[in-house]
Amino acid sequence: MARKILQEKIVTNSEAQQILGKVKEDELGEFQRRTLDYARKFSKIPADKGEKLVDELSSKLQLDRNDAIQIVNSLPKSIEELRAVLTVKGRFVSTDQLNGILEIMKRYV
Repeated sequence: MARKILQEKIVTNSEAQQILGKVKEDELGEFQRRTLDYARKFSKIPADKGEKLVDELSSKLQLDRNDAIQIVNSLPKSIEELRAVLTVKGRFVSTDQLNGILEIMKRYV
């Protein structure tokens, strides 16, 4: 059966798990089953908390949504880990902004 893409949206691991978990596993293709397995193993917080954290990081600290999702998926515990996640694109992130991110994360974890 052909499926039609209705919407494309980048989501956290926990949101992917929630979405794929609504479908019977025998109806999932191989790629979807592998994705569900990965999401189950690597989701660090519930989907609702993850989405709220993404929204707060994006709105309060003007982080790109994709960067906020990467932070939620990895939940770094230190400034050094956080800097490693955010400096992939070669841009500078101030220590104040990194501390702000860690403070917001503490309320969700």
